[in-house]
Amino acid sequence: MLQSSQLHDIGKIAIQDSILKKPGALTPDEFEQIKDHTSIGEKIILKMGEHINEHVFLEYARVLASAHHEKWDGTGYPNGLKGEEIPLLGRAMAIVDVYDALISVRPYKEAFSREQAIEIIKNGSGTHFDPRLVDLFVGCISFNMMFKHPKSGG
Repeated sequence: MLQSSQLHDIGKIAIQDSILKKPGALTPDEFEQIKDHTSIGEKIILKMGEHINEHVFLEYARVLASAHHEKWDGTGYPNGLKGEEIPLLGRAMAIVDVYDALISVRPYKEAFSREQAIEIIKNGSGTHFDPRLVDLFVGCISFNMMFKHPKSGG
């Protein structure tokens, strides 16, 4: 699944750079175009499946591409899936994708600290994200941060 996750945003290749790299807020029309990357990604991966015999890899990639913007409360896209209607892979990718976006510099924002990102994800538990997966994610991230050794200044 880890390798398949690298294709979750493949549909963005069909979105104009002027939208993807826009430093300010998106217009409603631009946001609608961004939302299309999930269904475009799914179509690209399905097309790849016609030519590549890696069905498990591509099936994981298809699910990740199509479901990573669905929200636990049903307000996500592209299909407005809710709760456990959202494939488990999509629910997990949603958390990881948001965490990565939060801790990364983007044209429209500075990076948040890891602690801030964790708090934002915790605040989205039960609305944006599957609460059980948030608990697992926060536990794993917290464990990792607790045992991280500072760089030696040697």
